[in-house]
Amino acid sequence: MVIQSNMSPRAIVEVWEMTAEIFNKYRIPIINQSLETLVEEQHLSILLEKLNTAVGSSTATCIEGG
Repeated sequence: MVIQSNMSPRAIVEVWEMTAEIFNKYRIPIINQSLETLVEEQHLSILLEKLNTAVGSSTATCIEGG
């Protein structure tokens, strides 16, 4: 699974606890609101890259739709 912008920090942390450090570092609250509504667009891709790197996930490790 790849972490995506429509996911909430709370849902992400429930699956990958280690991502809480990244959210804390960037002062993003761990709530049930999507990342795309919490993070400015110019920073969103960088955050998603850091989160996916931390959990060892990328589009190369996932199949479309699953």
